[in-house]
Amino acid sequence: MPSRSAIVIAAVALSAVSAAPAHAATKFTIRGAGFGHGVGMSQYGAMGYAEHGARYDAILGHYYSGTTLGTTSPAQSVRVLLSSSPNASFTGASRAGSKTLSPARTYTARANGLGSVDLVRGSKRVGTFSGPLQVAGGDGTLVTGGRRYRGTLTFAPDALGGVDVINTLALDDYVRGVVAWESPSSWPAEALKAQAVAARTYAITTHRSGTFDQYADTRSQMYGGVTAETRATDAAVAATRGQVVTYGGHPVTTYFFSTSGGQTEDIEDSVLGGSPQPWLKSVQDPYDSVSPRHRWTPRTMTLTQAGAKLSGLYRGKFRGVRVVRRGVSPRIVLADVVGTRGKTRVSGATLRSRLGLYDTWAYFTSIGLKTSKPATRDTAKPPTSSATGGATASSVRLLSGRVMPAHRGAEVQVQRRSGGHWRTVRTPTVDGTGRYRVSVSGRGTYRVLYWGDAGPSATIR
Repeated sequence: MPSRSAIVIAAVALSAVSAAPAHAATKFTIRGAGFGHGVGMSQYGAMGYAEHGARYDAILGHYYSGTTLGTTSPAQSVRVLLSSSPNASFTGASRAGSKTLSPARTYTARANGLGSVDLVRGSKRVGTFSGPLQVAGGDGTLVTGGRRYRGTLTFAPDALGGVDVINTLALDDYVRGVVAWESPSSWPAEALKAQAVAARTYAITTHRSGTFDQYADTRSQMYGGVTAETRATDAAVAATRGQVVTYGGHPVTTYFFSTSGGQTEDIEDSVLGGSPQPWLKSVQDPYDSVSPRHRWTPRTMTLTQAGAKLSGLYRGKFRGVRVVRRGVSPRIVLADVVGTRGKTRVSGATLRSRLGLYDTWAYFTSIGLKTSKPATRDTAKPPTSSATGGATASSVRLLSGRVMPAHRGAEVQVQRRSGGHWRTVRTPTVDGTGRYRVSVSGRGTYRVLYWGDAGPSATIR
């Protein structure tokens, strides 16, 4: 994609050369690529590599620059926060603290102040325990929230009067519940192995708080417990038992995400931020095109709609977005949200969140279109291009507006709808501010095309 880092700005009529407009509108188009933060291993890219015969160790070595494989204990514990709620029910338990329970019964844990947990069965209180309360299953599994989990469950009172439900289990048992939810089990075995090693390494190099290590969602890794496990993903975990990604002999944080768009990003220029890391550098991703979000379907809206999404980030009326700096990939690092009375510098992450984008790899184009009758012949400036074809003055209309990003001398394609197709009838050039003006004759529906993006249409009757 070419760079489009100029201001995306509303079309302004050339009022000095036209009478009252019959039509005026501006279309704001967003194009982009990728899905996720863009750092580390692209999951779809890994799948593409595997389909082209790459082994999992080579896949990992490509995305995590300068790394090798090492080992860690697959039996070490991982603590996963499953939920935080006023109370939590569970089945399959044979023991709660020192108290014997029935695996066939359903029990509910709820906070009793900041330091205690009540355990109830139906309307009967089974006991009150000093928090946190640990519960174990007779067969090594427990069910809570509709899913089965290996290991133990801990119910800890939280500051809001509810309970945190934390699943503690062996590392590789945890990875079994991650791989199955992070990568489809139908994917090639080598891609699933790469996912297993990346998930295992991420688990031992990140810790979220003093009471738990991982969330069970995208804040850490997707984790579904025994309920999520499949034969194919279990085989990938077993084949890579205890293996982790290391740099300089030490395990390192292995970020991964869905879709790169064709290139990953340096961590310092991503939405994750932080200091540069030698294993988290931008690399090309030639097989990521298998992803349905390798390139997005273009999104269009009016400038008013875009301004509403970015409200509070500019002063006056919304004018557009000026990209100030891009990363290597080229994801947006910094941009200015511009209004008629001032601008605000924001991160790519802010734009992604406010505009609801899949990634910060994005480009913006605006195309304005205004139709009007020409002024009298002796006062009107000559148009930059003419399609009058000898028509009478009363049948001639001016199409004018502004496109952004603008480069003096760039061409816009004026198209007319004919026979069910759009046909280019003129190609006027724009000035340094992106303004264009062209005269056309004859009834019909017209639009302007700029850099492959179509602006609003207008019908001349």
